[in-house]
Order: sequence, then C-alpha cells, then structure tokens
Amino acid sequence: MFINHLTLGWKPFFQQQLTLDELSSTIAARIVAIHRSHIQVLIPDASFSIDTQLCAKLQPLAVGDWLLFEATLLQDNARPLRRLSRLSLIARKAVGEQVAVQPIVSNIDTLFIVSSCNQDFNISRLERYLVLASEARVTPVLVLTKSDQCADVDDFVAQARTLQPGLMVEVCDARDPLQLQGLQAWCKVGQTVALVGSSGVGKSTLINSLCQQQALTQTIREDDAKGRHTTTARTLYVMDSGGLLIDTPGMRELQLLSCEEGVQSVFADVEVLINNCRFSNCTHENEPGCAIQQALTTNQLDPRRWKNYRKLLKEQQRNAETIAQQHQRDKQFGRLCRNIQREKQKRKNIND
Repeated sequence: MFINHLTLGWKPFFQQQLTLDELSSTIAARIVAIHRSHIQVLIPDASFSIDTQLCAKLQPLAVGDWLLFEATLLQDNARPLRRLSRLSLIARKAVGEQVAVQPIVSNIDTLFIVSSCNQDFNISRLERYLVLASEARVTPVLVLTKSDQCADVDDFVAQARTLQPGLMVEVCDARDPLQLQGLQAWCKVGQTVALVGSSGVGKSTLINSLCQQQALTQTIREDDAKGRHTTTARTLYVMDSGGLLIDTPGMRELQLLSCEEGVQSVFADVEVLINNCRFSNCTHENEPGCAIQQALTTNQLDPRRWKNYRKLLKEQQRNAETIAQQHQRDKQFGRLCRNIQREKQKRKNIND
C-alpha cells in the first residue's frame, strides 16, 4: 500500500500550523512508539529513531504526536524543531501523588473501548473510559470481545447501551476477522483508532486480526477473568484497511484529570435531574424538591450510576488542582488545625 502523509493521519489542522518557510523546508514525522531510550517516528518513505534526550524540551510526548524536522536532516537522532498542536489527547493523571498529566495517545479519531463478555465487564470502569473519550472529543466505540465464550451476549449488550444514548456497541470474537467487519467504518485510510481496556480483554488479539500480524497474546487467569499485561508500550500499527491503530497497555489505574465537561456529557441524564432540583445549591441529600432523591426513590436513576457520577466528579476536581493550589489548601488546613489547638489550650488554661 502506498503511504503518504494523508495515510499517516495528516489533516488540514496540522497543515495550518506551518509557516510558509516551514512548508518548503521541513517535514512532519509521526511518533509510532516511545521507549525509555528512544522514540520511533515515521514519515511516508522511512522510519527512524531519535534519542529521548533530544526531545526533553517537548515532553511529555505521546504516540500519535507529530514532530517537525528540518527536511535536510532526516536521520537517526535528528533533533525535532517542535511538536505540532494536538487535535485530540487521551490523558490521565500520572500515577502517584504528583499532580501531572500523563498522555496516553494523541491525534486519534476514534477510541475503541474494549471489554470482554465475562467478569471483566464493569459498567463503572466503562463510564470512566467514556468520560476520557468525551473530554477529548473523539468517537467512542464499545467493543465487546470473547462473545464465543458467553452464553448470554445480549445481556452484556443491553447493559452497555444504557451507558450513553447512541453509543456504538460492537460484539465479536476477536480471533475471527469476519466478525470485525462492523469495526471497518472507523478504520478507513488516514483514520486513527486507539484501543483501551483492561489486560486480558483481547486487545492484542484484535490487533492480530485487524493488522494481520502477530502481536503477543497471553491467557487470562480463570479464577477472576483478569489478564496479564501483554502490551507494555504504546505502539502505532498500519492496518490492512489503511487505518492506523494504536495499542495501549492495560492500565491498573486510570485517574481522571480535568475532565469536568466529559463527566457532564457522559452523565447528561444526571445533569438534567440536578437542574430540576428546587434549590440551586441542593446537596441532593434530604432537601425538599430534590430531583435526584426523587429519581432514586422511583428507580428512575440507578444508585450505582449516581454514586459513580459523584465519585468521578470529585476525583477530577481534586486531580485538576495545581500543586500550588494543593499547597495553599494544605497550608490553610494546617493553620486551621493550629488555631483549634490554640483555642483548646486557652480553654484548658482557663479551666485550670
């Protein structure tokens, strides 16, 4: 297949970021893999790697990013001029206490949220992935794998369709290319798709079928249907259809960061109920005229969904704070504690 910038996912959005001089003197390369020591990039007729240290000022980078290079210096360890602005970004809070963004993938059009028809299927986790897709303004597609091992696939599909109106749900045995034809609409030439999901749900098997190449696969533990990590690095593949596919490792932790709009979009039904409460400052606990409590009582709103909405919103608000804001909050709390201790000591002295 002939590969050019368009087949690598190049769009007018990126073209418009180049100056007239850059149009004639530079070339854009797309990141296809990021390793500890080097970054692999791809141009239409070649692939080369650059030392990670040469990109220190551009970090954090993500698979799917476009880097700009001098056209006459395209070789291993060429220093990139800059990273082009992203059309979309799937990101999470970095693991640990530090409040920082960890990019997962960038410049994608569609997010395949992969889950299997077994114990891995978790509605609350799927809502979390949908929030990420909504915040990044990319199309989510829920892919339910291992349908051949499930006696009641329709039940999983029915649960999935309650997550979001109009959500696309595809069911398949990932080992059978014929069952993946429903996914082809999102895998056309120049379209970039990313796979996310827990370990063991069949992401590597999907790659095998969509790309006709053998990505490593591993079995899952039979006691809890949880998988072992097969993919340890994010990698961009070119599919047989001409589309681009980015695999991601199974994530043990997926903390949301700055995703308030995504939460509000995925839980639009909850937002409507909140707006119908009698009081604008309703805490949704025991106030009269609380639409949330009424919906919970009449089973219009699933208690699990309400709990997850509050959990995700609280999580993203906490993680979206800057380090400075956290320090300021901690200082204020510390000052309050000291004042309380002083008051207690004063009362004790008076009583003595």
